[in-house]
Amino acid sequence: MDDALNVLGLPLEACSFRPVTGFFRDGCCSSSPEDVGRHVVCAVMNPDFLTFSRLRGNDLSTPRPEFEFPGLKPGDRWCLCAARWVEALMAGSAPKVVLESTHEDVLELVSLETLVEHALQLPEH
Repeated sequence: MDDALNVLGLPLEACSFRPVTGFFRDGCCSSSPEDVGRHVVCAVMNPDFLTFSRLRGNDLSTPRPEFEFPGLKPGDRWCLCAARWVEALMAGSAPKVVLESTHEDVLELVSLETLVEHALQLPEH
């Protein structure tokens, strides 16, 4: 995945190693045909989104030791499904996005302008 690009057209940076995230659990929001959920949005968890996700049937807060999943808390970074992030956006519950760690594939569903509006911080130029 060394050639993967982020939404800024630069090399994709890691999203999180604590907890370890990504479809491949390699810390990156990499894209692959095997990942039908397209876990390509590096997002920073907040209480509003965690509640939103739980109410949509995906409880990200509860630890699941049998899957080596520690449960997420506000401030954790996690690779979200692109469609779930867009769904949260439409509901007014989208978490902040780390642009440098968000795979360019999400641009098929949402504009860079929208992602920038929801960026954790804008990269230095």
